Amino acid sequence: MMPKIKSAITLCADDYGLTPGLGVAIRALIGQGRLQATGCMTGSAFWPDEAKLLQSLEGRAQFGVHLTLTDQRPLGPMPNLAPEGRLPPIGGMVRRSLLRRLDKSEIAAELERQVDSFETHMGRAPDFLDGHHHVHQLPIIRDVVVDLWRRRLKPQGGWVRSCWENPFAIARRGIDPIRATIIALLGIGLRHRMRAEGIPHNLSFRGVYDFSGKVPYRELFRRFTDSPGPKTLIMCHPGQVDDALRACERLTDQREVEWRFLESDACPLSLADRGITLTGP
Repeated sequence: MMPKIKSAITLCADDYGLTPGLGVAIRALIGQGRLQATGCMTGSAFWPDEAKLLQSLEGRAQFGVHLTLTDQRPLGPMPNLAPEGRLPPIGGMVRRSLLRRLDKSEIAAELERQVDSFETHMGRAPDFLDGHHHVHQLPIIRDVVVDLWRRRLKPQGGWVRSCWENPFAIARRGIDPIRATIIALLGIGLRHRMRAEGIPHNLSFRGVYDFSGKVPYRELFRRFTDSPGPKTLIMCHPGQVDDALRACERLTDQREVEWRFLESDACPLSLADRGITLTGP
């Protein structure tokens, strides 16, 4: 007899559209019912073609904008943040944000372009907003994100990803606790804003790890999904490695490890054994 369903989680794949290989894996997993959401990198040169392929899966998952302000090329000119046409790494972005050395109007213009790009190629507003390297929760940037939600997503009931997780829960889980706690603490400000303004958001955020492969992903997945509370969102990064990915990202082989686990029978069996089901955010 199958155990009684006790709780539900949402699996959300990041980085859709960055390269064709990521799209192959993410679309396959959506088709299997293994993913309930994916964040789209709408500034990528591959995005227009990848958006056409994603449209066939409308209604099978939620599609959002994975707001991008690190490592990639912006859609428009950003003389302050990307004077040579390339966005800074996450470490520099965090420092500039905390020191309030960001041009808010420049950030707002770029994120507006990214939402425009989603609407142009998908023919509708995004279901949600989140951030590449979680930049959407940083000071100054989060103000822009809240404004974007009000104007572009609120009418359709869209939501915003919260990266807050109780540090005690992170410590008990024991997966990359320092990095996960830093991300969580950087998310407190946005979490407060969302609660004050009634912005829909997830209540638990999991999925941070070092991508080293030292711990089998099967075990990581079990710990990420253990004892979920209401509105628990698990971030994941499945993908097929291709030349385009190797050219722009250091995170490569572990993406295929995640994909192979998520598409396997081991994934739903792991959840069913503990009375967990997959559901939309």
